[in-house]
Amino acid sequence: MTTCDEIEADKRNEQPSLTRLVLFLVMQGVAVILVGFAALFLSFEPVWSAERLSANYLKPGDARSGSLLIKNEEGYADATRLGVDVDLTVSGPTVRARVTQIFRNPTKDWVEAVYVYPLPSGGAVDTLKMVIGDRVVVGDIKERQQAKIIYEQAKQNGQKAALTEQERPNIFTNSVANIGPGETVLVQIEYQEPVAQSGNEFSLRVPMVVAPRYNPAPVVQSVDFRPDGGGWGSAKSDPVPDRDRISPEVLDPTTNAPVNPTRITVRLQAGFPLGEVKSHHHAIKTEKADASTSIIRLAEGPVPADRDFELTWKPVAEKAPSVGLFRERVGDSDYLLAFVTPPSVEQAQQKPLPREVIFVIDNSGSMGGVSIIQAKASLIYALGRLQPNDRFNVIRFDHTMDVLFPAAVPADREHIGRATSFVDALHANGGTEMVPAMRAALSDNAGDANYVRQVVFLTDGAIGNEQQLFETINALRGRSRIFMVGIGSAPNTHLMTRAAELGRGTFTHIGSVEQVEERMRGLFAKLENPAVTNLTAKFSDVTADITPVAIPDVYRDEPLVLAAKLDKLAGSVEIKGRIGDRPWVVTLPLADAAEGKGLSKLWARRKIADAEVARTTRQASPEDADKTILALALEHQLVTRLTSLVAVDKTPSRPEGEPLKVSELPINLPAGWDFEKVFGERPRAPVMPTERRAETDARVQVAALKRAQPVVTQAPNTVTLPRTATDAELKMIAGVILLTLSLILLVFNRRQFNRRQMSLR
Repeated sequence: MTTCDEIEADKRNEQPSLTRLVLFLVMQGVAVILVGFAALFLSFEPVWSAERLSANYLKPGDARSGSLLIKNEEGYADATRLGVDVDLTVSGPTVRARVTQIFRNPTKDWVEAVYVYPLPSGGAVDTLKMVIGDRVVVGDIKERQQAKIIYEQAKQNGQKAALTEQERPNIFTNSVANIGPGETVLVQIEYQEPVAQSGNEFSLRVPMVVAPRYNPAPVVQSVDFRPDGGGWGSAKSDPVPDRDRISPEVLDPTTNAPVNPTRITVRLQAGFPLGEVKSHHHAIKTEKADASTSIIRLAEGPVPADRDFELTWKPVAEKAPSVGLFRERVGDSDYLLAFVTPPSVEQAQQKPLPREVIFVIDNSGSMGGVSIIQAKASLIYALGRLQPNDRFNVIRFDHTMDVLFPAAVPADREHIGRATSFVDALHANGGTEMVPAMRAALSDNAGDANYVRQVVFLTDGAIGNEQQLFETINALRGRSRIFMVGIGSAPNTHLMTRAAELGRGTFTHIGSVEQVEERMRGLFAKLENPAVTNLTAKFSDVTADITPVAIPDVYRDEPLVLAAKLDKLAGSVEIKGRIGDRPWVVTLPLADAAEGKGLSKLWARRKIADAEVARTTRQASPEDADKTILALALEHQLVTRLTSLVAVDKTPSRPEGEPLKVSELPINLPAGWDFEKVFGERPRAPVMPTERRAETDARVQVAALKRAQPVVTQAPNTVTLPRTATDAELKMIAGVILLTLSLILLVFNRRQFNRRQMSLR
């Protein structure tokens, strides 16, 4: 029989073993937990850094912000795009921009980088520089095919070369050949553009991403009969013959981090005391450099290139300057830039004519996400602004089209209610067949001269067949005036501005839901008030080459902007027009013009735009228009549809026999867009840049271009793969499993320990 003393002795003997057991269990639990946390920690990759230069090989899904994936034998190398720097200097009425793009190739291969990027549609691109180490190579303007031959020959010879080509007035392609292993190459372009003005607000816009374009297949052929063809003509079968050049790969934001980190700096010298300075889509910080200069930078450092940067500024006084006159002497000529804002004049005693307003809303897939919300809110606001004596209709389109009413109906409560319900129920999906919708909007069956006919067209403009739309407007506009409303973070401003110009209307951009009421209110101020029409400009003492040739109507709060080339600066310019039923005239003495910068470039760019419009409207033959464009571009050293900038380093760098690989850089999806609405709902892997061998391509292209035959590059076949977990995702899963098991084991051991204690009592 066990005595009490023996039991106490047993407990004393057990104490050390219990202590050891507790310590063992605690250490075992902590060890397992640490293993779990270690696995979880290892699942996270380091954040992208501009200073990270090591050549890490990785899988497509692991790419970080600001990276270009170049395929090689070991896998996909993170070829870091070190950054994009946009430096803008505002000097009164003009903006000078310098865009610097820096690349590093950390792979073992020699590569050629090809990338598509946007610029302002009114920008005059005139400078290309390529920097390799301490060498700076300055580009030259050449005819497009000649520039291509020079570039391809340099690429074939192993020389570093850069080529800047215009695909659209707002879409450009840069190609950089023979980037060696571990090398960094800097490419810099510069352009000039005018400052925009509306009322007392001045602005600039920097487009930062090329939105994916819908490129329709041909349905109806357009036929071109030449006057000297003897009855024979040619049928154009493809509305977007260069579709492969304006359609870079787009990364799915749900499976890829953003790329192309961008810095923006604005040196603002407005020429008057500044009031409010505002960035509408990016946070900024402002500092005063001196009494006349403000420096504006992005507050958060580099940002992904996925939305336009828009900066506006106002004078400190209530009223902005209504007249501006600037001059620049280049060679033997003077160049003049004039801004004149007509006064707001109330209508005369007679009652203004009622309006027939046709609203068109784009509900295609590219409008998915926040864009369709902005478009619907804008249209519903517009419906509420209609007056009882107006009439209206609503058209919606994707790859199909619906017209709400058989004909325009009175703007009464019942019809506006039906239209509001119709708009409210819209969803974004499908393709963007814009031409049929424009045809329907311009169909003026009533032709009632007692109504002012206006078309309000809400879209992001994400199509590749812009020229078809312009031709449609030119052929069918009749008495209609077209007001384009650009929706979203990256609208096609070239389409918007040219369509509004051809349609004798205006372009308004709405980049966020918060801007809907303010911007639509401004648009309706234009719709509801008389435009300044029948505008002419006449110089007193000299003959001037004025652009635009046909001066467009000007709407409320908009300035008339004229550029002119003069043999000498003398006398004055008299501008006349009519505001409603009243005559208006203003005279500007040329001796009062202030010094301006880059005015010759702006004049030449606008003359080139005039020639493109004349080509579209058949006021000039294609041959004559192209001859004018080429002469202006070569004289003023500008990139156009017919000219390119090319820079070649004279010293070969790629060793003979070393292969060259081509990599086409992907871009971001514009902010607010829905990837699946644009590219379809399907299992997929992250989009990879196209890779092909460049050596053979170069020889073929050089030979073909020397024969003056265009080279057609076939788009590669794409294979859709199911999405699989990346290494990072698998590590996270393993970490979570180990952590869970460790907790279960700890609980189990705790229970065993408690049972042991109970047995000892």
